[in-house]
Amino acid sequence: MQSTLTIYPASQKLGAMTDAQSTTTGPLPTTVAEMMTTPPVTATAGETLASAAERMDAAGVGSVIVVDGNRPVGILTERDLLHAARAGADPSQATVGPFMTPDPDCIDPGTEIAEAWRSLAAHGYRHIPVVVGEELKGVVSLRDLMRLAQLRPVQGAFQDVPKGLEGVVAAETSIGEVRGLEGFYHYRQYSAVELAERRSLEDVWYLLFEGELPDTAQAADFADEVREAAIVPGALAELLPAVAATHAAGGDLDGLRTAVSIAGAVLGLRPVLDLDAAARRQDALRIAALVPVLVAALARLQHGLEPVAARPDLGVAANYLWMVSGSEPSPEHARAVEQYLIATMDHGLNASTFTARVAASTGTDVAAAVVAALSSLSGPLHGGAPSRALDTLDAIGTPDRTPDWVRATVAGGGKMMGFGHRVYRTEDPRSLLMRRVAEGLGGPLVEFAVEVEKAVVDTLAELKPGRHLYANVEFYAGVVMELSGIDRHLFTPTFAVSRAIGWCAHILEQAADNRIIRPSSRYVGPPAPQPVPAR
Repeated sequence: MQSTLTIYPASQKLGAMTDAQSTTTGPLPTTVAEMMTTPPVTATAGETLASAAERMDAAGVGSVIVVDGNRPVGILTERDLLHAARAGADPSQATVGPFMTPDPDCIDPGTEIAEAWRSLAAHGYRHIPVVVGEELKGVVSLRDLMRLAQLRPVQGAFQDVPKGLEGVVAAETSIGEVRGLEGFYHYRQYSAVELAERRSLEDVWYLLFEGELPDTAQAADFADEVREAAIVPGALAELLPAVAATHAAGGDLDGLRTAVSIAGAVLGLRPVLDLDAAARRQDALRIAALVPVLVAALARLQHGLEPVAARPDLGVAANYLWMVSGSEPSPEHARAVEQYLIATMDHGLNASTFTARVAASTGTDVAAAVVAALSSLSGPLHGGAPSRALDTLDAIGTPDRTPDWVRATVAGGGKMMGFGHRVYRTEDPRSLLMRRVAEGLGGPLVEFAVEVEKAVVDTLAELKPGRHLYANVEFYAGVVMELSGIDRHLFTPTFAVSRAIGWCAHILEQAADNRIIRPSSRYVGPPAPQPVPAR
């Protein structure tokens, strides 16, 4: 059965909790029937996409359950409507059936809430239709269960969560979302891939900070703001040679982490808890704008070269390549790196973004929260994969060696760097974008990467039938950065140049409606209390 994502109006609750039940002293729901949303918004497979879309819009939902009579046979999402539009379908004529996601998983209304929670969390679902027999009765969502989890005692069913918190909703955000089962992610209301294809980095940065795309005048003003914010304070510039010498290896984020920490001190950044929205935004813009300048300066200093000053006539991406190399980049390379930076700006509640929000929830300053995020990003399972993906190409050598290399790696229990993703269960949309960008640059390395990708995917499908692994963003990101003149030791810091913008957007969002993030843990040690033994 194929899982689906569905959204239903929170106001339509069967057995909705009363004010008395909304405290921990009142009776709480125990089954799905008491928590589910009903009636769900539905459509039929034979009606037009236009009518289904109108129903979605009228109900304020992102999808509808497709029914045969009252039996759920599929889900139609906004993403499905986008696919239909790209395929050239006429919404007034095309029907729902060919574009819906068929066969949604369902549960019974008598299902215990704890069991529903485990099913949602373990499988990564967000909504499950509720049926009696084959008759649709409602839908239960992860948000419903999380709301109840806040009311239950810690000793209740919600104590048990999957390792890594997979499927657990830990924050609400309007910045973006990753739909792993659909192979889609977005920033605000726009496809992130389309933004990378059509807009500048500064435009998307503005979108993440302000919630809307800028018009021409706003874009020009914001670009001026970014240029001014990127000026390195003199006291920080004087300390950078010492930072570079201390972290001379150049292959990790230690130097950047130290430099950002110093920047916070030099700029006198105050806790976000003590600032109004305008002051928080100013601090967030300053830190995000400084990151590419600091990465480039430290990289040059570590190689015995003087930092290169930014040019006012270049955008952020082109300036980054200029400051790293000291040579003016070609428009093709500047745009390729810009598209990579846009595509990786934000990606759900990943480890470093979650870390940034946890730090921000304590009320600390923006620089401290970014330093915390950088510490999380420095782990090789998070930010270190682009260079390792190129190491995979080096290890394979030639395309004809790919099948044997994959078989040996799988047999030895090794990781296939550049393939597979924690969230996506289909092709990574960022990888598809980066492959197109790489193919636009062209050359033997790109041709080799494309051949290797196909051979790896085919061999993995043979070795692990039913488990589909595809190239992730790191595979082609490494190719694009290599072709654009970025050394491999700078791949992860370059990722930080992009992600710092997303971190700062999340820091601003967390600070605007804050509650300190303080989850509980499940004790698994020896029973307590026990007598303390004498010596």
